[in-house]
This record gives sequence, C-alpha cells and structure tokens, in this order.
Amino acid sequence: MKKKLVPIWGPAVALSLVLSACGPAATTAPTAVAVEPTAAPAEPTAAPVEPTAAPTEAPAAEATPSATLKIWADDTRTPILLALAEDFKAQYNVELVVEDLGRVQDIRTPMITAAPAGEGPDIFIGVHDWLGALVESGLVAPVDLGSKASEFVPMSLEAFTYTDGNLYGVPYATENLGFFYNTELVETPPATWAEVLEIGKQLQSEGKAQYAFAMAGGGYENLPILTAFGGYIFGKDDQGAWNPNDVGLDSPGMIAGVQYLADAAADGLIPNTADYETAHSLFETGQVPFLLAGPWALDRIRASGVPYKVTTFPDNGAPFSGVQGFMINAFSPNVLLAQTFLTEYVATEAFMQQIYETGLRPSAFVPVLEKTTDPDLLAMGQITNAMPMPNIPAMGSVWTAWNNGIALATAGTQDSESAMTDAANQVRALIQGALAGMVNLPGSYQDQTGCGGQWDPACEATALTEGDDGLYTLTVDLTAGDYEYKVALDGAWTVNYGSDGAQDGPNYTLSLTADGSVTFTYDPETHLVEAEVK
Repeated sequence: MKKKLVPIWGPAVALSLVLSACGPAATTAPTAVAVEPTAAPAEPTAAPVEPTAAPTEAPAAEATPSATLKIWADDTRTPILLALAEDFKAQYNVELVVEDLGRVQDIRTPMITAAPAGEGPDIFIGVHDWLGALVESGLVAPVDLGSKASEFVPMSLEAFTYTDGNLYGVPYATENLGFFYNTELVETPPATWAEVLEIGKQLQSEGKAQYAFAMAGGGYENLPILTAFGGYIFGKDDQGAWNPNDVGLDSPGMIAGVQYLADAAADGLIPNTADYETAHSLFETGQVPFLLAGPWALDRIRASGVPYKVTTFPDNGAPFSGVQGFMINAFSPNVLLAQTFLTEYVATEAFMQQIYETGLRPSAFVPVLEKTTDPDLLAMGQITNAMPMPNIPAMGSVWTAWNNGIALATAGTQDSESAMTDAANQVRALIQGALAGMVNLPGSYQDQTGCGGQWDPACEATALTEGDDGLYTLTVDLTAGDYEYKVALDGAWTVNYGSDGAQDGPNYTLSLTADGSVTFTYDPETHLVEAEVK
C-alpha cells in the first residue's frame, strides 16, 4: 500500500529539465543458430482446458507519479541515492531524480543562482560553513530530525545549527586534519611544535630528511599550529555564537603562530612557500617526517607505500572540522516531501553505512561511527578539540587576507605582526562594508602591483577607477608572461564576473610576449573586461 502525504505544500512548479544522455555504441546483432530438437515433442495427454470466462478487467497500469523530488549530489553519493528511487516511488508514488554535479564544492554556486529562479533542486548536498550565505539569503529551510537527533554526533548537529537556533541540515560525514608521521623516521610522535622542528633538524643533519614538514596551504592547513599558540579567527559572544566583530587574525596568539612558521622557513626547516602537491609529495617519498592532512588524502598516502601513523596535534593544536550533509531548498514546492525523504531514507543506519563505506570520512551517524574499524579515521575522530568552521557570512571575508598574511610573513616579505595586522584590518573593512562599491581585478598578476599576494579582491592597488563614461579602468606595468584574472565587487568574491560576463564565470587569460603596460577596461553593463597592451 502506498503511503500518503498530507498535501499541505503548494502546487509543484513545472521545471524544464534537459538531460544529456549518451546512447550505447551500435553493435552487430548476434547470428541465430538453428538447433534441431533431439526428439519430437510429446503429444499432450489431455485436451487443453478452455477458460471458463474472459478476463473481466485489464491489468492495472502503473500509476503516474504524483510529484518529483530532485536532488543535487556529488559523484560519490549519486549512485547511493539512485538506489532508493524505486522504493521511494513505491512508498510515496513520487519520482526521485538525482543529478550528479561532480564535486560537493561544485554545488554551491549553481544552488545560489538557480534556487531563487525556481530552477534548483528540492534537496542538495553541501558543507556546513555554507550556511551563513544560504540562511541570510533565505535559500535553505530548517530541518526537524525529531527523536532521530540523538543518533547523530553532537558536533555535527552543532555545525549545521545557525545563530537563529535552527538546524539546517542532516549531517552524514565529518572531516578534520590529522597529524601524520613517518614511522621509519620517527618512533614516538612529538608532543610540542618546538619538538617537531628539533626532530626535523636532527633528521636533516643525518641526511634523512629535507625538511621537518611542508605547508600544504594557508590558514586552514596551518590552523593546528596557530591555535596551539592561542590564535583564533573569530571570538564568540555570550551565547556562544561566532562574533564577527571580534576578528582575531592580529591577536598575539595568531601572530606568534605565524612567527613560528616564519622562523622555521628562515631556518630552512620548512619551505617558505605553501603548496599542497609539494607538501604531500615530500611526505609520500619519505623526505619529510610530518604532514598535516585530512582524510581526503588517505588514498594517495596509502598508495605511496610510505609507513605512517596518524595522531593528535602537538601542544593540543585544534584543526577546523567540516561537516557534510543534506539541505533543503527553501524555494522548493516540496519542502514537506523533502523533509520526509531525509528523515525516513537518509537518517537510517543502512544509508549512512553506505555513505561511510564510499566516502572515506568519519560518519556523523553514531550507530555507524561506533562500528568504524579504519585506524586512520578512528585516529582523526579522537581529535576531539576540532572546531566547526565558522558558518557565518563574515568567514567569507577572511580567507584571502589570512592566507596572504601568512604567505608574506613566511616568505620574509613582511614581519609577522605587520602582515597579520594588515590582514585583520582588511577583514574588518570587508565586514563593516568599507569596501562596498569597490570594483577590483584580482588575478595572478597582483604581486607585481604592490598587492601582498595574488587573487586578492580587496587589494586597493588593483581597484578600478570609474570614468565619466561609466566605464572602469586600471593601468598596470607587467613583465612578460601568462596571467589570469577576473572582476570582483565590494572587496570580496561573493560577486565576481568571468570572461563570459557571467557571475562565477571562467578566468580571463592574458599572455605578454614582452614587458608592457596593460590597461583594463570594465563595462558594468555587460560585466566584460577588455585589455589593451602598450
């Protein structure tokens, strides 16, 4: 018997869905082979019985689905969700459509642009730190887990709970960095970050290692070092909510943590630049004893054959934790139906077990987490001081300035205090709206213009100036080479335009065969940029 839902939602909006399907290649029909029977068929022993009456009614035709529930997922979770379609249709007479958008991070931008136009999904996969932009824009609906809430890891629910007290997602996985060490080079993991450098220096002197470790990135990747020195990004208010008015990038602890990295680079114990591929390759080839990495890197680390273990961070350093989950589009005409699907199909042990087995992430569902046997995931799960990444909109103003401050200090371009003070002030200006109205041209050329780094949408040196004709221009002197850039508004990446004039479009490219002066002209009507080289 089909279950019935009380139809309290509005009528479904008819959406135009274009599916691109690739048909199988043509094949040659098999040649039929006649097989002679080994014996003549036996005669029937009795005359066939005539039916007593003709059928009175035709077989029931398959019911037309009463609604369609669309989900946007990544390539890993799509097959698992598709396997639920037949049962969901049988139970609710609702067709389940699952669209694979590639990676989880590729879902956010289409969701933000499509949902208000009524072209988005009913349910989508995302990460908890998207909530700031989604909730403030009214794009995501609250979720009620009822009694099932007790089956989830408390931290995962905390991550999907916004400052208004509402839960906005059904979490399925958590992730945070772990401290990897090479067991052939290091018998006992270090207890302090000072000891990390001491071990690295000793291995260098013995010719067994090139560095102590390498930076795989900026603030996110180095947070366990920065927090160990007392650094923080945002403080919290009396209710425990993130406080965007308390920016900690220039706090004494943050400056001390960045100084640790700068000193290590100056002493040749770490490279003075950050690069994910370099950091991982050095560890996987046994050239560094330590690596700060997450579960997403386990496949490649294991494949390398390097002997390793994972443990907690020295000096109790705290990494960010990220939580992935299912969210409901507030513009969906099927909010109640989406809620039902999440509570009755997603929030189940069978489904969460499949998600865990394919995702290589610690489960956010307690019954599954308790059965985990993967030693690496268990070790990362023991890092209990991992803190959910701030899910407020102000976090979007942090990344570029924070990363650039660390890069400038470790490269020796600025002292740590100046670099982080500048970074903090840039973040404060963004949060306070001081850069509202700025039209910028961030790109890979900015370090030649006086900016602290590249791809900085708030650098005043690359801000365009409005002319009497309404067009915006910028002239810079560049050396020969290949460059990329795009337009960003208001000192942030929230609104940006690419080479096709579309928001979040592809980067512009520029190739200079010789040094020259380049004038960029931006048209705010078409959002296109022209570059003139002299």
